[in-house]
Amino acid sequence: MEGFFLGRQPILDRSQNIVAYELLFRQGEATNAANITNTDALSALSNVIINAYCQLGIQNVLGKQRGFINATAELIMSDIISLLPPKHVVLELKETEIITPELLRHCNELKQKGYQFALDSVVEINSQVELLLSLVSVVKVAVLDMEKDKLARLVAQLNRWPVLLLALKVESREQEAYCMQLGFQMFQGFYFAKPEVLKVKRADPGKLSLLKLLTLVMGDGEVEEIEKEFKHQPGLSYNLMRMVNSVANGYPQKINSIKQAVIMLGRKQLQRWIQLLLYTTDKAGDNMSGALLQTAAARGKLMELIAAAERPHDKNHQERAFMVGILSLLDVLLGIEMQQIVDKLEIPDDMNQALLTRGGRLGQALNLVEENEKGDMSKIQPIVDELGFLSLNEFSDIEIQAIGWANRIGETVA
Repeated sequence: MEGFFLGRQPILDRSQNIVAYELLFRQGEATNAANITNTDALSALSNVIINAYCQLGIQNVLGKQRGFINATAELIMSDIISLLPPKHVVLELKETEIITPELLRHCNELKQKGYQFALDSVVEINSQVELLLSLVSVVKVAVLDMEKDKLARLVAQLNRWPVLLLALKVESREQEAYCMQLGFQMFQGFYFAKPEVLKVKRADPGKLSLLKLLTLVMGDGEVEEIEKEFKHQPGLSYNLMRMVNSVANGYPQKINSIKQAVIMLGRKQLQRWIQLLLYTTDKAGDNMSGALLQTAAARGKLMELIAAAERPHDKNHQERAFMVGILSLLDVLLGIEMQQIVDKLEIPDDMNQALLTRGGRLGQALNLVEENEKGDMSKIQPIVDELGFLSLNEFSDIEIQAIGWANRIGETVA
């Protein structure tokens, strides 16, 4: 196979907890779907499944969540489906498929074996949809281009079946609110990977305090200054002590002061911990942090791995790349302009350029990571070609590493 990439979009419940991921499989050369035959598509998907599920490891891809994957009739009718563990996947059917009695029989056999099905991109109930509603457990409704009245009527019709409703292609806060009002149980869309910045949003004082702490650590502030800032936040100090003591097994004595903890952890690790803590919250009303934490962590690690591929011996460049990835969502999180964040942190010019204009090598890499989150192959391939030091296959490999790291670090930080 010429090359593939595996992207993922979070699927959230009504409390904005991540409950699953849509796995986006794409072939490197498959930028024009019209040129791909069913046989080619099945062959490509077979290769992707073998790579993603068998060689790379399901836990690295999904963590503890399920993965929604597009399942063509050819895939369902083939033996390849047996490679997919039932407890880890949800098979997405499209109502545009030709639904034959043989396909329905095969689907029911798979359902008896524990596989779950979803119906993808529904905009109306027709005879094809009705054939599949008794089979599927999730219906994904394409809400982006639907008028409110039509969407409300469709939801009322679908409520006659025992299915969960997933709002697909949610692009704005207004759409999310309306879908919540209609009773959708799950949500998916680029809005949840990078929500819009609301000008009226007030930054959480706790987040601003963390940002001040990050400024001290990044700016080589004195340990005493860092210790003083920690003492202003008892909860944060407790978490620091608990984390350091949990990783200090075998250390001659227990760490019992903030100063010792800061020295023990080291500035680089402390910096990364604070960056990720910015995406967590104790506030019940701040409902976007889980998805943002996963996205930011994966961005940071993927940026670091891209930088390592370009300059394997330049640890400073790799560290700056990681920071660019993590910081790239802080404007969304804090509700303030990126320029203010950049000014406050006094970061190097190449990071500044990357975050504000997507300029320079770090900016190109960040642009690649953002387009990959959207799953747009037509934009990903040209950026990979322009970077010049990374193939699409290599990018896919390091993406899986980044996703696995983000899953593990997300559980640790949370």
